[in-house]
Amino acid sequence: MEHKKQEVYAPRDRKQSHYDKRLILRVVKEVEAGLPRNEANRIYELGKSCLYNWMRKYGSMDYQQNVKRKSYTNLQKRTIVTAIEQGRMSIKEAQTAYGVKNEKIIRNWLAQYKAEKVELCIITEPVMAKKTKPFITAQAEALQKALEEAELKIKALNTLIDVAEEQLKIDIRKKSGARQS
Repeated sequence: MEHKKQEVYAPRDRKQSHYDKRLILRVVKEVEAGLPRNEANRIYELGKSCLYNWMRKYGSMDYQQNVKRKSYTNLQKRTIVTAIEQGRMSIKEAQTAYGVKNEKIIRNWLAQYKAEKVELCIITEPVMAKKTKPFITAQAEALQKALEEAELKIKALNTLIDVAEEQLKIDIRKKSGARQS
């Protein structure tokens, strides 16, 4: 007859004190063996983040690689949402087809993109109209000012040439048609 030695763990004095390392490793091993996390939380009176951190820190590499969350690109999310909105798939079918873990994730995407569409309809048009007009007006004013300055320079140069021709009795402006000798 074999006797199993009952492991005794150091009890925590208060909520802020640390758990016994042997208890932590035992809980991690049980979860890796198949004990659901919420059950482990209930049995050992743990918080969700506590067990999550233990699994991340003390879990085997094999377990950690199998548990990693799958991330979806914005394009994948939009594709799934569009397929559901167009009626080509139900949420359940999309979940199976795209390997999404939970229906709630897809429902969140639906709500997120629906809110985005509402924002586009309400906000974008007036904002664009307001931003474009001042930009065009400012650009037009700058061009108008540059044109006026150029015209003033031309007048000043013409006046200067006229005065020089009159005082120095020299033809500065070229005559039309070249002289032939």
